[in-house]
Amino acid sequence: MPTSPQLRDGLARLRTPDCDVPIEIAASPKARTRGLLARDGIDGAILLTPSSSIHTLRMRFAIDVAYLDKQLRVMDVRTMKPNRIGAPRWRARHVVEAEAGTLARWGITRGVTLSVEQEPTAAA
Repeated sequence: MPTSPQLRDGLARLRTPDCDVPIEIAASPKARTRGLLARDGIDGAILLTPSSSIHTLRMRFAIDVAYLDKQLRVMDVRTMKPNRIGAPRWRARHVVEAEAGTLARWGITRGVTLSVEQEPTAAA
């Protein structure tokens, strides 16, 4: 079975048969810790990797959360209000966060497999 691609901090596209949306990837400890804190919203979504659990402590808005396995298949989708702690998902390797109501509009439900296309970085 294929495994998830090697992901790094930066911009990417999240794709399913029903959507193609911009996402931010938070792969470093610093980026994962910051996540959506101190924001009033997000255009698109954020992918936390590796991650099997999240919290919404000090967040300003409700979010949809999709827990993904190592093949980027959606294991579970939840909506979380601010100031909650989510239970860890044992096999989850990645988490997608978006504003509440967004994942359903994009067709991201349990069993759907996502693809992530990382944007190339500028050459140094």
